[in-house]
Amino acid sequence: MKNPRPATATSDKEVLHRFGYAQQLLRDMGGFSNFAISFSIISILTGAVTLYGVGLNAGGPVVMGIGWPLVTLFVLFVAAALAELASAIPTSGALYHWASFLGGPTLGWMTAWLNLIGLIGAIAGIDYGCAQFMVPLLGLPETSANFMLLFGILLLSHAILNHVGIRTVARLNDFSAFYHVAGVAIVVLALAFFARKQPVTWLFTKTFTTVADKPYWFAFLGGLLQAQWTYTGYDASAHTIEETRNARVSAPWGIYLSVAISGLFGYVMLALVTLAIKDLDATAAATTPFIYIFKRALGDTFAEIVLWIVTLAMWFCGLSCVTSTSRMVFAFARDQGMPLSRLWSGVSRRFRTPAAAVWLATVLSFLLVCLIFGTVQASREQTWIKPFEFSTVYQAVTGISTIGLYLSYGIPLLLKLWAIRRGIWTERANGPWNLGNWTVPVNVIALVWIAFITVLFVLPPNELTGFIFAGTLAAMIAFYLARVRGKFLGPVPQARSQEELLTLEAELER
Repeated sequence: MKNPRPATATSDKEVLHRFGYAQQLLRDMGGFSNFAISFSIISILTGAVTLYGVGLNAGGPVVMGIGWPLVTLFVLFVAAALAELASAIPTSGALYHWASFLGGPTLGWMTAWLNLIGLIGAIAGIDYGCAQFMVPLLGLPETSANFMLLFGILLLSHAILNHVGIRTVARLNDFSAFYHVAGVAIVVLALAFFARKQPVTWLFTKTFTTVADKPYWFAFLGGLLQAQWTYTGYDASAHTIEETRNARVSAPWGIYLSVAISGLFGYVMLALVTLAIKDLDATAAATTPFIYIFKRALGDTFAEIVLWIVTLAMWFCGLSCVTSTSRMVFAFARDQGMPLSRLWSGVSRRFRTPAAAVWLATVLSFLLVCLIFGTVQASREQTWIKPFEFSTVYQAVTGISTIGLYLSYGIPLLLKLWAIRRGIWTERANGPWNLGNWTVPVNVIALVWIAFITVLFVLPPNELTGFIFAGTLAAMIAFYLARVRGKFLGPVPQARSQEELLTLEAELER
């Protein structure tokens, strides 16, 4: 990979102007803050914890010992390929801009909606998971009403902070990065020094599954959802690229390093947690296996401390995800890709944030969880279908989020390979952060992995994920054919000249 020279703040604006966009958002985010937002969304204290039971029940300790590094390796290929595109096309539209420039408006529109579906599902999964952890910590009855109330309050807190400004959110994300490292360190050190442990070979040899009527290898592959959902949302560094200084270098490193560092710290944490298991059957049957391990290994008091650490990490994760999603909505609406685009592309004059997009992202996430509750209730009232439990649908939401996001990652990568093959994309199109001669093999491996997990996570016992995602995809395509085809033109420059762009920027600053 070529190591570029730092760019100046002026060149950031000039590059944005080349794509026809004014500097509307406040460019006040440094390289560490850009990394921190993706690192916080990955949040090993969120995905790895909430879906720990999924991995453990599917394949046992081997999912942690072998499955986590396996997924990490392939996701690093995806992250490197995305980082290269972010350096070449540094706009907040990110994935859908890349797809539009390389494959036309139809594929750009599809990419945008797949990304939006994945991000809305991620916010819903993160904040509802946080509410499930927080309700018992606050001593409240564990009822659906309390879960939904707290879920709404969490979303409200994220919306207000994102509305107020990128400076506040950036500082919180900076703190979040250190907090996640410190939280993992507390967990690791406590288990390393005070818990009895299984032999290290247990991580690589102990096979276990509660999945009936399936061979172990198939159940093990299903358990990879734990790691794969954790590694979502790191495209946030690209979505906030118009607010980042030295953007064409800082944002690509933010994408790549957020995955690499999460992979390392996550593996150490999961290894020590899994080695602390005393009774595998009882742990797998527990409501929250991750916390159950701490209760058995270190007592109820420390388990509650860990629960608070994890819950606060989820709050930070949700905050970052709302930031990323709102920027994606803003960019898409700026190009007239959504109903009521003029509203959602609005920028607060006071805070220089896409305020309407922030509130839309949070409201849609709340409505998604309401829809899930409605699905659960309807299934219980009908005798001709199998009743769903919320835990099953929650797993389906994480699967949908993963598939939606990774398909949106895969489309521009495939289009780039096609452009290289046709001679349209040459070395001159690369940004300062690029893979050189490794571009093609890295992109090919990334696409093979995306295709593999897309098929894997809709196969039984995850068929509910497949049904919901297929229905969503069919509705999206029908809407495009009926209302969008021929009208959406892809990324639309805001002005035809440098002078017009400067005028737009001056008007916003007044």
